[in-house]
Amino acid sequence: MHTSGMIKDWLTNLLLVKASCYESSGSYPKRANTEQLQKIFNKYAHIEHNGERYMSAKDFVQGYLGLLPDPNSNETSIKLLAGIVDTSKDGLISFAEFQAFEGLLCVPDALYKTAFQLFDLNGNGMIGHKEFVEVISKTELYQRMPFNMDSPFMELYFGKEKKRVINYAEFSQFLHDFHEECGTEAFRKFDKDGIGFISALDFQDVMVNVKSHLLTKEVQDNLVAAAGGLQGGHKVSFPYFMAFNSLLNNMELVKRIYLNATNGHRNQEITKEEFLYSAQMMSQITPLEVDILFLLCHLLHQTGRIVYSDLQSIAPEQYFKHITSRVTEYHAVSGPEDRGVVIQIMESMYRFTLGSLAGATGATAVYPIDLVKTRMQNQRTGSFIGELMYRNSFDCFKKVVRHEGVTGLYRGLVPQLMGVSPEKAIKLTVNDLVRDKLSDKNGNLPFYCEMLAGGCAGGCQVIFTNPLEIVKIRLQVAGEIATGSKIRAWTVVKDLGLFGLYKGAKACLLRDIPFSAIYFPTYAHTKASMADENGYNHPLSLLAAGAISGIPAASLVTPADVIKTRLQVVARAGQTTYNGVFDAARKIYQEEGARAFWKGTAARVCRSSPQFGVTLLTYEVLQRLFYVDFGGSRPTGSEQNIPSTGVADTARSTNPDHVGGLQIALPIITGIETKFGLSLPKFGSV
Repeated sequence: MHTSGMIKDWLTNLLLVKASCYESSGSYPKRANTEQLQKIFNKYAHIEHNGERYMSAKDFVQGYLGLLPDPNSNETSIKLLAGIVDTSKDGLISFAEFQAFEGLLCVPDALYKTAFQLFDLNGNGMIGHKEFVEVISKTELYQRMPFNMDSPFMELYFGKEKKRVINYAEFSQFLHDFHEECGTEAFRKFDKDGIGFISALDFQDVMVNVKSHLLTKEVQDNLVAAAGGLQGGHKVSFPYFMAFNSLLNNMELVKRIYLNATNGHRNQEITKEEFLYSAQMMSQITPLEVDILFLLCHLLHQTGRIVYSDLQSIAPEQYFKHITSRVTEYHAVSGPEDRGVVIQIMESMYRFTLGSLAGATGATAVYPIDLVKTRMQNQRTGSFIGELMYRNSFDCFKKVVRHEGVTGLYRGLVPQLMGVSPEKAIKLTVNDLVRDKLSDKNGNLPFYCEMLAGGCAGGCQVIFTNPLEIVKIRLQVAGEIATGSKIRAWTVVKDLGLFGLYKGAKACLLRDIPFSAIYFPTYAHTKASMADENGYNHPLSLLAAGAISGIPAASLVTPADVIKTRLQVVARAGQTTYNGVFDAARKIYQEEGARAFWKGTAARVCRSSPQFGVTLLTYEVLQRLFYVDFGGSRPTGSEQNIPSTGVADTARSTNPDHVGGLQIALPIITGIETKFGLSLPKFGSV
């Protein structure tokens, strides 16, 4: 007995070493330490044998996993599930086997390895015909649709005499081929007359009983309608049946074809012709499969075109690992249908708060550049006799630091932050709000609506921008004048009065509306083009998209910014005064020429481009970190989902004793059902 135990431990340790070779610190679960596993094992192991503790089948399945807790649960199902861990097949699970199973769950192909161990009843690392029949005959699939275990298909894998055994790699292929053969045999059983057709109701029965793991609720509800949609009747041919199943098996390929056709955009509607053209460039998907795809999409949304969300509705459940970090996660509503007026107001307040923080961060980051830009734009030529104070932006920067110190670069920052927070918050909130209102049900937004949303955002911000700008500008240029007293923000506000704070508002509107109308659509498209193949935007891509989008927006509206600056700065003795936008534009052109309208363009671009890059980066990252689901739209590219080991993070166990790879034991075992359609009687996760 002792020798048998040593052999058993040696075999399981060998499996443990093999599993640990595949351990990854990235996408896959991290291994638990031995001491922690030993304590957990002892907690659930209630059998003592030869001085050692073991788990029984019920200890592991019902006690530890929490599966089949009912006292009347199927005993055979419990034994089969426990056999996945009990590699020695002696009915007892040792600690070495328990630890080996935890290691197995940490490898990339854990789902296939677990399925293999379910069928490996002898524990010899090979599966024979008898073993396969013994397990498959216990599944609900076999009970619903009995399969001929002596068919030519089975002979191809196990030989004519059924004496051949298959290894793990061959078994993984066999599972897929077996399921296809099950579907084909089910079709033959319903096609009693051998005419190559079955009825729509028979088609529904086959799909629900044999291929249920490929069906989303939306597809299952439309099976009968889809059966006769292309053929004008309620008959399904064998080619149609095969194409239907092939399509559902290859939905990830279909998604790639769609993204290739739309250049990575997920909200663009495409026609059947556009999809076919993309398909023939990169795959072997057939025209019949494309016809079925568009029929299913039409049954769901009656548009005749498809968008990415349609494919998500048709695709069978995929397991992804969510790796976007979140500090908080709160769901204000259970679904979009629960969005009321109060929820929408709360959503706007949420966006306003994050926009305020983002605006303050962006403004602080680039404020020294903004100060240089303002002084360069205020420097007159033509009407004021004397040597120019600054030769260029870099010269201005050096002289400010030399004569006013480093703190001189931040003159006017406090009022700037007091104003820029609500200003940027208004801009970001209104842009998001208008985009939400103008988007269709698929999230599509025409380009002119994107510009309209940006323009509305720019117009609304002026209520904060103008007072902020005039105070900031007068403080920024105050350092040019040698006076004994220090000019403060409150003094400027008192001198200007309420109406004076809105001096130059027309020029401000002339600048901010076009700026936002250019910036936000450019940002949306640049950001989409820089997303990865899964549609995710890395923070660096957000920063780059925001900065790049600021270049055309900032440069093209510089003339309006020059006019606004001249109107808002107090003219010194000998300098020209202006009476309104058109008067300023005329006098600047007459006295200084057309080039004067582009003064400070470089400094403006250098300020606005990184400022909006930092602002939008902060805004979107804050929404990722402090996640609140109001049932509305969220920034695109904010969710990073990568294919996992066949397990969704949301399916992970909440049992604190499920550590390391064992965190995904429940969903992996459940995945045998949902991925391969191999349900055991009374089998399900709690």
